[in-house]
Amino acid sequence: MQHATGLRPSAQILISDTDHDRLTGLASTVLDRAPETAEELLAELDRAVITEAEAMPTDVVRMGSTVTVRGESGDIKHITLVYPADADIAENRISVLTPMGTALVGASIGQVVCWSGRGGRKLSATVEAVDTPVCGGEH
Repeated sequence: MQHATGLRPSAQILISDTDHDRLTGLASTVLDRAPETAEELLAELDRAVITEAEAMPTDVVRMGSTVTVRGESGDIKHITLVYPADADIAENRISVLTPMGTALVGASIGQVVCWSGRGGRKLSATVEAVDTPVCGGEH
């Protein structure tokens, strides 16, 4: 549970009511087979400020957003935050159930997100830009 949340507890995150409901359901369905991942996502959802989907600012990462992040070494990546069934690393489509995906959901431009990589290595990236999906993250 401390992977994404323990490293950025004071940073506020904002999540739409639609994403919150869907992500809560997703976390509940994977709780038995991936408890650590599910608990991490649930912890992020618990600390989120929830707003109506229509009122979400465009600079906040939501499901379906394409995010430009700058890594610790200065490398720039463009990734799209998706549900597990739509994940495709070759297309930079990152599942919300990955440590990085969980760390990104609800973050806004300028925020540094942190997560644990393989072997417990601490990783971070700065959200540089957010391209909001036209349909509000629905698929």
